[in-house]
Amino acid sequence: MKSLLKSATALAGIVVAGSAFAADLPRRVAPPPVFTPVPVFTWTGFYAGFNAGYGFNTADTRAPTVVGVPAGANAASSVFVTGAGVPTTGVLAFGNRNSNDGFVGGGQIGYNYQFTPGSGVVVGIEADAQYVDFGRSRNRFAFATVPGGAVAPGALVFNPNGISGLDFFGTVRGRLGYAWDRTLVYATGGFAYGSGGGRDFGLTNSSRDDFQTGWTVGGGVEYALPTDSFFNFFRSSAVTLKVEGLYVKLDQGNRNNGVFAQTANGTQYSVFSPGVVSVGPANLYRRETEFAVVRAGLNYKFNGF
Repeated sequence: MKSLLKSATALAGIVVAGSAFAADLPRRVAPPPVFTPVPVFTWTGFYAGFNAGYGFNTADTRAPTVVGVPAGANAASSVFVTGAGVPTTGVLAFGNRNSNDGFVGGGQIGYNYQFTPGSGVVVGIEADAQYVDFGRSRNRFAFATVPGGAVAPGALVFNPNGISGLDFFGTVRGRLGYAWDRTLVYATGGFAYGSGGGRDFGLTNSSRDDFQTGWTVGGGVEYALPTDSFFNFFRSSAVTLKVEGLYVKLDQGNRNNGVFAQTANGTQYSVFSPGVVSVGPANLYRRETEFAVVRAGLNYKFNGF
């Protein structure tokens, strides 16, 4: 019995000693959490998108255009006839104050490069193509004065000054801006082109579709939404919203190769026809198309963060 008690006492001592020794051992320290840096947004990458806005004429051709037209050789070849069908001279006047504004919409594609991610200088290039629907009412003339007569039936009359319509235009522009994280402010400028013309100087009652070239300049602000934005239908790396303004000037040159009046039998009166006299503003033969565009757009960015 005494031996059993001694054995139990010795075992208890060993257990107590072992517990004290374990308490003196260093505890295992948990590993530190893995640091995951927050990605820094960059504007570098390709993008494509669409836009819509409002365009309006800015050409300084609002002064009335007034043209004196001589009588034709006979009643069938005259712009003006009297009540008796006798050809006579007359004057056409265009008010040049009709509505020259309307919808503008299209798409764009481009590439940006940001020198320092986060905040820094951004350079890029962008091309766009736009449908336009404005400036088609400029051909309406304000009045026609004919001593004892009126405009001959079947005669077509066109405004020889200013824009009368534009079917589409596009630009190829450079962009230079500065980004504050997801906000980009930029200036832009470059080459512009367009086609259309409505009935302006048309040889028939249809569009002339003159191709015009020129330049454009403007600026805007763009903001990048989070990647999981509701607008990110294509699962791109970023979706950006922009508001932009452009001034566009297209120069048709001084070709004057059309007519501003055509009679029922095809006789054409150009601005250089014998006897045709400009009695209106000095810029009668202006052949430029000038307009401004204010638009909003949505871009999808496809590489970079």
